[in-house]
Amino acid sequence: MDCIFCKIVAGQIPTKIIGQTSHSIAFLDAFPLAKGHTLVIPKYHYAKIQDMNTEENSDLFSLVHDVLPKVDELTGSTLVAVHNGKEAGQEIQHVHVHLVPRSKDDSAGPIHSMFEPKKFSDSEIQEIYKKLVSQ
Repeated sequence: MDCIFCKIVAGQIPTKIIGQTSHSIAFLDAFPLAKGHTLVIPKYHYAKIQDMNTEENSDLFSLVHDVLPKVDELTGSTLVAVHNGKEAGQEIQHVHVHLVPRSKDDSAGPIHSMFEPKKFSDSEIQEIYKKLVSQ
């Protein structure tokens, strides 16, 4: 497999490991957006969160929970982000959680600053709601 994260897990690419469990690993991002930018990934290859089984999912987010306070100490605030699929901005098709230390002068904004505002009619919202609750 030609997945950079799988190569990191296999020890083929060196990295700065922050923590790990039997199913997950946390390490410094090689191309950080801020000092301390950390990635938390499952050790097995999954493209999307919903592809993971419950045990591995729980393990991944448990490690996120354990590492987050360490990252948060750097600036006092941390962006936790998951791009779940190519269209969502996922560049490497292996589940990964970004922990990005944030500060008031880092030039990034809230999530709503990433998108052009959209206006949906009540009927469109109702239609989406029905689809989501019926699944």
